Amino acid sequence: MFCPNCGTKLSDTARFCGGCGTAIAANTPAPAMPISPPPAPAQYAAPPTPAPDPAPYVTPPPVYASPAYAPAQANASVPQPTYPQKSLEYNIFGGNLPAVSIKLDAGESIYTQAGGLAWMDNGITMTTNMQGGFMKGLGRMFSGESLFMATYTSTAPSQEIVIASSFPGDIADLDLTGSSVIAQKSAFLCAQPSVTLSAFVTKSLGAGLFGGEGFILQRLSGFGQVFIEIDGSLVMRTLAPGEKLKIDTGSVAAFEESVTYQAEMVKGFKNILFGGEGLFLTTLTGPGKVWLQTMNLPGFAKQLIPYLPKPSSN
Repeated sequence: MFCPNCGTKLSDTARFCGGCGTAIAANTPAPAMPISPPPAPAQYAAPPTPAPDPAPYVTPPPVYASPAYAPAQANASVPQPTYPQKSLEYNIFGGNLPAVSIKLDAGESIYTQAGGLAWMDNGITMTTNMQGGFMKGLGRMFSGESLFMATYTSTAPSQEIVIASSFPGDIADLDLTGSSVIAQKSAFLCAQPSVTLSAFVTKSLGAGLFGGEGFILQRLSGFGQVFIEIDGSLVMRTLAPGEKLKIDTGSVAAFEESVTYQAEMVKGFKNILFGGEGLFLTTLTGPGKVWLQTMNLPGFAKQLIPYLPKPSSN
């Protein structure tokens, strides 16, 4: 080694420089690097820590450059259905000359066609209007009802109103829960205001011409209770999907809108000529409920014609 002051070559064990006397620091060896222990065998190694699951990706909401391209609010223009305050308290009486007695609490209402009232308590008020406007009133006229409808509203608790049927037969009470019922012409008697009465046009040409009810029927829809007139006695049937019922024309009082309404020609030459049922029968195909009647008003009037007095020749 050499002296750091004068550069004289010195022995490796010298403590002082022989030329200038400068003390020479001891040559301390650098500390050795620590030796890492060998890795533990695989069977003793700690299991690796699992990486955390990545956060789920959330689609950011769309950004619209202009309000004109923003989607419309849900149900912004769709009319919301109305619901009745509660079920009606009623009683159908009278046998073959039926009427329905309804007890109304304060604020409750029913509506019927003009002239349908039999009697009512003093705490019930009456208002007459077109119930939906002129066009809907016109459609009701084609379905056998009046242009104007009468609404009866109770102003006191437990007020009675009685609506009588216009023909011997029965009264059917229907509880609508959002579904629709198609009824024969002039079948409507009365209903809660949450029920809508409108005209229904038969889609089938054969059913409109030969089904016995014509092209225009009554459609009852919404929520609440409605009462319809039945000619003769009433029978209700529930048809399974695909189940078909053949009925004499005019014996169909009402059916749910899920039921297919058609007309079918009677098979067999002798059946047509001598069967007495005419050329066509009405067919109803399920699923859904149907209301049948044992008599119809045109057939009843036809049976009375021979017994009516004839005008004299004088």
